[in-house]
Amino acid sequence: MKTQDMLKRNVTLLLLSLFFMMTVSCSNEDKVTCTTCRSDQTPDFELCKESNGNASVNGEDTGVKYDIYLANLQETGVSCGG
Repeated sequence: MKTQDMLKRNVTLLLLSLFFMMTVSCSNEDKVTCTTCRSDQTPDFELCKESNGNASVNGEDTGVKYDIYLANLQETGVSCGG
């Protein structure tokens, strides 16, 4: 194999590896999970855990970590999920 062919092959493998690593690492970061919450005092609303770890309500980032926000909701009698 010529040196130039080997260089092209190595560059191609490197680019494919980088693409794969970026795809795998970014896919977990972009994950948003949502659930519906209910309360006697409010209409149903959507609570999501955003990719930054914060809770959002009906699409608005609360600026509060999801676990803390959910715990506070549950303390006030709100039920979320199934």
